[in-house]
Amino acid sequence: MNNIPTKTIAIFASLAALMAATRFNHFGSAISLPDASLAVFFLGGLYLSKFTRASIAAFTLLILEAGLIDYYATSIQGTSDWCMTSAYWFLIPTYGSLWFVGRWFALKHTMEGRGLVVLVLAAWAANSFAFIFSNATFYMFSARFEEMSAVEYASRVAQYYTSYVSVALLYIACAVAIHMAIDIIGKQGVHSH
Repeated sequence: MNNIPTKTIAIFASLAALMAATRFNHFGSAISLPDASLAVFFLGGLYLSKFTRASIAAFTLLILEAGLIDYYATSIQGTSDWCMTSAYWFLIPTYGSLWFVGRWFALKHTMEGRGLVVLVLAAWAANSFAFIFSNATFYMFSARFEEMSAVEYASRVAQYYTSYVSVALLYIACAVAIHMAIDIIGKQGVHSH
């Protein structure tokens, strides 16, 4: 743990705090932000991938945090547990796919020029896949839709695609904008000395 920079620990803590602050409300409200979980896992892969063991530990801790928040919300706060089925376990590969794409980008590209275009496309593709995969596995394994055809289910959940993906992309864009602003300020500080 001594080899992990303070900046990396701060990023992990920020991502964990963001998920803790937003996971209680998928769509947001007048007093709460929408769920940032999709973005948190993408950003985790993007920013925490340099140290492989620490990256695996961070992913595991964020998965545990998500599960504990959901347990707290459904068992203690009285939030509906309708989504808590055997399909819930498929959130692990859903979030893993986001982490993997974020990590792939971090290891292959930079946040400059074309790299930013690749980042936008990678974030969109990863979040689109996560939305489709999590909904498909919920349909197949939750035992809630035996009477509904796959086409009918898909048409019903399709209405949520834009809000889920656009919210995740907005969180990612904000994080990248903060990252780039810190880089610019850092470079200006170096040149002023």
